[in-house]
Amino acid sequence: MKKTSLLLLLVCLPLFLAGCGEEHTVATVGKMAPDFTLVDRNGKTWTLSELKGQVVFVNFWATWCPPCREEMPSMQYLYTMQPKDKFKMLAVLNKDDPALADTFAAKLGLTMPILNDQDNTVGKKYGLTGLPETFIIDKQGVLRKKFIGPAHWGTPEIRHMLSRYITE
Repeated sequence: MKKTSLLLLLVCLPLFLAGCGEEHTVATVGKMAPDFTLVDRNGKTWTLSELKGQVVFVNFWATWCPPCREEMPSMQYLYTMQPKDKFKMLAVLNKDDPALADTFAAKLGLTMPILNDQDNTVGKKYGLTGLPETFIIDKQGVLRKKFIGPAHWGTPEIRHMLSRYITE
């Protein structure tokens, strides 16, 4: 019995300790948003921390997700209505084929940046529970709002909320 317990301890202890060194930060409303760097479908690199001074709308989505596809036209509308020098919208393709996203974006006439997170590295940092999920980050880099599920992004309430963050 003692040998079995000792063997089990020797096998499990390294696995436990290996997990202790990892940093597990998850996006929390009211705290600094986790920084990330991703490349968009045009090859441009986007780093969240370089967007300080602007309100950032980060939406995680996939082409295989019906609610994600349904909210894209209202996201495009919102994107066109906001001042480009004070607001950035980043549509983060999560665990999906960029070629499918390109086809989808062309079909709908989407012009917002579409970034690729194929391995879900950024999704994990943000603690995604499903798709779509949207995060609103203020000019100081603080996560102000988290939306789980689809939304109609062109509503006066959403536009007013963003205007408030832009003018703060």
